Amino acid sequence: MTPEERLVRYREQLVEVEKAISAILGGAQEYRIGSRSIKRPDLGKLYEERNRLEQEIRSIEDGGMFRLAYFEGR
Repeated sequence: MTPEERLVRYREQLVEVEKAISAILGGAQEYRIGSRSIKRPDLGKLYEERNRLEQEIRSIEDGGMFRLAYFEGR
């Protein structure tokens, strides 16, 4: 997977995590649809995932782990 593809994927995941955080903050931690019960992940875990995704995105946008620097001679 190219860095550009990873960047798109991480941004899409970040949007989903943000939606889940907003839903929980809006009072939708757990709800029922008929006989089925849906419970969203723990808010703390979502914050951790958001931080991880933001860090991954920054890393890709900043050029990854390695950078090229040029220093002129003395």
